[in-house]
Amino acid sequence: MMYKKNKKTSKKIQITCFIIIGIIALIISLQGNRNITKLEGWLKDGAIWMNKVIMTPFTMFNKEKGSNQSESYIIQKNINESLEKEIEELKDTLELNKTLTEYDPVNATIMSRNKSYWFNQITIDKGKKAGIKKDMAVITKNGLLGKISKVSNYSSEIKLITSDDVNYKVSVAIKTNNTDNYAILNGYDKKNGLIKVTGIDKTTQVQKDDIVLTSGLGGLFPRGIYIGTVEKIESDKYNLSKNLYIKTKQDFNNIHYVTILKEKN
Repeated sequence: MMYKKNKKTSKKIQITCFIIIGIIALIISLQGNRNITKLEGWLKDGAIWMNKVIMTPFTMFNKEKGSNQSESYIIQKNINESLEKEIEELKDTLELNKTLTEYDPVNATIMSRNKSYWFNQITIDKGKKAGIKKDMAVITKNGLLGKISKVSNYSSEIKLITSDDVNYKVSVAIKTNNTDNYAILNGYDKKNGLIKVTGIDKTTQVQKDDIVLTSGLGGLFPRGIYIGTVEKIESDKYNLSKNLYIKTKQDFNNIHYVTILKEKN
């Protein structure tokens, strides 16, 4: 009897350890720029599958006696408004596909987002099986969102252009009077919601509302993807160059669908 009890306890411990190892593997996979291992890929794909099963569309009903019906109505109204916004966003994504004639665009849904890395990365429900590869550009109808940083069979991670990774630099072109002024997108002002651009010579004439696009230099992103417009211009602390702050059309707090730019074979 005691043997059976100890055996059950041992199994519980083994299961608990497996779960803990799985969680640790997932946490580690969020760190750095290294490629994910097969085990991490399986765990991430499994998490995506579970998320799809659990987070299916649902309707909230309040059947408790004496419940506040007005509160229930407000909750339902908020859900409906949220769904309407997602439907509009999906329509915009499908319309965007019609303009991307140079690519085989792949649409994906945001599946998870870590609060600790909110402006760094997001996870989508498409991976190697959909032809997704590392470093592919990711956009929405509002312009550049980021690039694919990690890929497993059925999911991928996107490194956002708002990432605080100091090694993540995007070459951009500021269009001023039909002239391209090249600089580096590097940093994000969370308080004001502006993307920082550095490396502009102090003598360069840049104006507010100038359009900022990807330059195509360095081969990281295709040329000409919209990023935003110049909102603020200031000198750096040494007065040797200018720092620009770019206003985008992206709402980085409210993203549901994205498009990956997959090159045609």
